[in-house]
Amino acid sequence: MIKSFLKRFQNSNSKQKNQINPKEEFSLPPDDSRERARNLLQGLQDHICIGLENLDGSAKFQEESWKRPEGGGGRSRVMKEGEIFEQAGVNFSEVQGKELPPSILNQRPEAKGNPWFATGTSMVLHPKNPFHPTVHLNYRYFEAGPVWWFGGGADLTPYYPFLEDARHFHKTHKAACDAINPDFHKVFKPWCDEYFFLKHRAETRGIGGIFYDYQDGSGHLYKGGNHKGIASEISKEIGTQKTSWENLFLLAKSCGEAFLPSYVPIIEKRRNHPYSDKERQFQLYRRGRYVEFNLVWDRGTIFGLQTNGRTESILMSLPPLVRWEYGYKSPKGSREELLTEVFNKPQDWIYDSTLEKVCDIHQAID
Repeated sequence: MIKSFLKRFQNSNSKQKNQINPKEEFSLPPDDSRERARNLLQGLQDHICIGLENLDGSAKFQEESWKRPEGGGGRSRVMKEGEIFEQAGVNFSEVQGKELPPSILNQRPEAKGNPWFATGTSMVLHPKNPFHPTVHLNYRYFEAGPVWWFGGGADLTPYYPFLEDARHFHKTHKAACDAINPDFHKVFKPWCDEYFFLKHRAETRGIGGIFYDYQDGSGHLYKGGNHKGIASEISKEIGTQKTSWENLFLLAKSCGEAFLPSYVPIIEKRRNHPYSDKERQFQLYRRGRYVEFNLVWDRGTIFGLQTNGRTESILMSLPPLVRWEYGYKSPKGSREELLTEVFNKPQDWIYDSTLEKVCDIHQAID
């Protein structure tokens, strides 16, 4: 499946045209870059919170504003014990400092020695119903002296998955990327599979979505650490991309605004899906993987802790209830095995028709 995914995108590259003017030079940020990025991400927090409150129909977000001693602050919003959401957090932050932490400098050593600015919005939603997927979103902007970049993405983590839900989530984010540049999704989809991967478990956190980082228009789209991976290979095939600050700003806007359309229809479709304690216990067990990833591998968590961010806001991504079970194995032929053997491995969710047969056996199509 992975080879066909790579081949399809490589073959389609010659048919696609970059929507960015080829004469456009790499640009410096506009004078009001920080204000515009802040307003975009703060507005995204407001927009998503209103949509989620309407979706839940019961609980409301409670907000706490906070200040960081070294500079900046943010506002954390958490919804608890709602009709849909057991816990949902949507954060906004705007912080600055004198020296970036190692988690960033390891990737962008040229930023060393420069004061920095960062703003972002991040979100993790943990529904109660095991048939409702957990979801994560994060969009951010950094400046450090002359260095600047955008990053972000969204990924879905189902526990009892449906193929149509996976396809809907991926199609919606592909359309958001394609609206800016049809080459973006070709790299950002496999990059997401690569990033949200639990190396110690050899499995993905969920079904992925999109992920990108260090986008400054200075060269290849892929700026991750696996230079032999699918995302890197596709990026090399595409070649240099002359993107500007304005294009990347519009990318964050397009993808951020695509979140509610990508997620709300899934919840509405599964809103009243019945479940038993067996399925609830499996959900809590699989939530353990979410905790493991966020505490061991997630760079956002590491960055927040290394820069003396607000601990409650950083760890708001963790589920309120979770359990671990030693040596658990899904029963052969079960719906739980479908999750671990198919949905927790990178797939070509949009185009691979062979997934339909596999999912139909487990009534995981509609």
